Amino acid sequence: MTALAHERPETMSEVRTECENDSDFDEVLWQAWKAMELPEGYRAEIIEGAIEVSPTARRSHGLITNRVRRALDKFLDGGEYACHQGVNVIHRRKAWIPDAFVAPEDTQPWGDEDDLGVRAEAVYLIVEVVSPGKRNQDRDRVRKLREYARAGIPTYVGIDDYDAQGSVTLCTGPRPDKADWEDIHRVYYGTDVTIPEGPAKGFVIGETITGPKRS
Repeated sequence: MTALAHERPETMSEVRTECENDSDFDEVLWQAWKAMELPEGYRAEIIEGAIEVSPTARRSHGLITNRVRRALDKFLDGGEYACHQGVNVIHRRKAWIPDAFVAPEDTQPWGDEDDLGVRAEAVYLIVEVVSPGKRNQDRDRVRKLREYARAGIPTYVGIDDYDAQGSVTLCTGPRPDKADWEDIHRVYYGTDVTIPEGPAKGFVIGETITGPKRS
């Protein structure tokens, strides 16, 4: 997902200055996001006080994402939870579109007030596949990691094809007040990562999802 950078820091600063407080600015951003009409194949998220627009994923990214979805679907089959893709996760006038997330299969009770997505409190696990390019990597590795911690998402997994030999990062114990995590565990491809809690407890992310260990 190569971001189309919003080259408008001055404009965003001016909007923030005109607002009396952060909640006013968040509301302005929220209304702007809701009103956006994007060309087919693009999506928009609200991440740390900015609207970010990105195209759909390239082939290698989609390959890993689909492996995650299929494996989680099989793991969760028959229960009340499911793997979701292409759906907004909403938290306090923020909107994110994770590559995959686990929430109740029936999300109707968990819709936000505008029915634009699923409220973050219903989400137990988020998986992001890191995209190429410095700006995208910063978004997936750092800024969205902070946002998910702020929202109290119990478990985050980042699959990173661009980290040396390829890596999987497991974050648990969100600290919303610090925008951080109690535990961050990172391993290279070839080492299994097991989800420790929640509906996907016991789900393994290994070579069948990431591809083989790299030399």
